Amino acid sequence: MAIELISQVPDTDTYLHLRVASGLSGYEREAAEIGLKNSLYSVLLTDNGSVIGMGRLIGDGGLFVQVTDIAVLPDYQGQGLGKRIMAALTEFIEENLPASTYVSLIADIPANRLYEQYGFRETAPASLGMSRRAAKDA
Repeated sequence: MAIELISQVPDTDTYLHLRVASGLSGYEREAAEIGLKNSLYSVLLTDNGSVIGMGRLIGDGGLFVQVTDIAVLPDYQGQGLGKRIMAALTEFIEENLPASTYVSLIADIPANRLYEQYGFRETAPASLGMSRRAAKDA
């Protein structure tokens, strides 16, 4: 197994596949095509050329940035690959963003333990994460 980390935005098919295959929610193709080309920074993990993991930073690159799409295929989970992704994203954050940039994420449990290793802390009770979908009934 020769797992390599590369700085690259996934293509739409790879992105959609990785999200669902790793247990994350799916998205419409149109939404993925729009969102991916607006990525601030993205990394992929490959095993002999096949993409097996990813992570992205989105946002304006100055005031607000969000860590998103941390995904590793099930056969590769539990091998520290999420840490490799987070280390690469953290390096980009620390070396390329202003010190005052607010970097956030939504952590699924138990992944919150991974993110804590990279300086992320729960914001409650001072603030709570909130979300919604664009469609009123979604």
